[in-house]
Amino acid sequence: MLGNFVFSNPTKLYFGEDSLNYLHEELLKYGKNVQLVYGGGSIKKNGIYDKVIDILKANGKAIFEDGGVMPNPTVEKLYEGVRIARENQVDFILAVGGGSCCDYAKAVSISVNCEEDPWEKYYLNFEDVDMDTKIIPVGCVLTMVGTGSEMNGGAVITNHESKLKIGHVFGERVFPKFAVLNPAFTYSLPKYQMTAGFYDIMNHICEQYFSGGDDNTSDYLMEGLMRSLIHSSRIAVKDPENYEARSNIMWTATWALNTLVAMGKSTDWMVHMLGQAVGAHTDATHGMTLSAVSLPYYRHIMPYGLAKFKRFAEYVWNIEPEGKSDKEIAEEGLRAMEAWMNEIGVAMNIRELGVTEDMLENLVKSTLVMEGGYKVLTQEEILEIFKESLK
Repeated sequence: MLGNFVFSNPTKLYFGEDSLNYLHEELLKYGKNVQLVYGGGSIKKNGIYDKVIDILKANGKAIFEDGGVMPNPTVEKLYEGVRIARENQVDFILAVGGGSCCDYAKAVSISVNCEEDPWEKYYLNFEDVDMDTKIIPVGCVLTMVGTGSEMNGGAVITNHESKLKIGHVFGERVFPKFAVLNPAFTYSLPKYQMTAGFYDIMNHICEQYFSGGDDNTSDYLMEGLMRSLIHSSRIAVKDPENYEARSNIMWTATWALNTLVAMGKSTDWMVHMLGQAVGAHTDATHGMTLSAVSLPYYRHIMPYGLAKFKRFAEYVWNIEPEGKSDKEIAEEGLRAMEAWMNEIGVAMNIRELGVTEDMLENLVKSTLVMEGGYKVLTQEEILEIFKESLK
């Protein structure tokens, strides 16, 4: 492994069918006023809301509800959450939902005591949280897997007016204090959302894997995570309540983006930049925006990182190398990935998500350019990738 790094992850995880019971002991550590963050109300239909409310009341908490968090949390919603927290002098924020709820809760937690506009400070200027800024602690009860937000410092916010969807990865002060992971809580998720989460997991791993050329332990870890995800996803799409498959997927999602496998890697993240531009213009489901742009992007950069794409084909997709050139092996690996994507049913082009030809120029303008991968894209290359993603 090359380079120097520091690894620290302060989030405590409770995993399994009885994991919600540990919420009792965690709540003892925080003050009385709790801001309860959740999405569109599905947790009220599946009973998770009542279970959480009962635990909060049993621990004498004053509950201030902050529902209606959308799949791509907006800056307007962020301002609303900040208002709720300030008016009620919130001591603790509990997010019950998927990655969007967790992201939103973290964004609120750092913004409550920010004297400036948090969108401008954290998302346009990419400033970090001042060391003297008080952060409201966050806990997560996860009901959808994919983002890994339950064990990292990331928070993505969308600004529809400026057509920008921006993620900021903050330091360990912003990590959730704890996360409750019960695989059974993910059973009621619609198939579309479930498979979008599966691809989000895969792409998180790929964004880190397709960088660097040294012999890196992180690459071996990622290959194992990808193989596990591929195997379990095939089971889950046929049998969504297969606990073993769903538990393995949930655990893989957390390790895909809790910073561990990024150690020693420069990382890429360009698929996310492309996908988030699509999301900013269409409000499409995050995982589907990634699946719709990823293959055109990977085929574009493959010549610049051929050795890693060859390894990906052999070690993840079991492509036999005999009698084939490195390029042929790599291309076969991407075809195998494409077949798996079709098998689980994710979006394969951005037209499915509402993108039309007349939107492409504006999509390019909304795409942030990242370094760290095998090729830093020009504006012309970004446009070509979006054109390929329409097909």
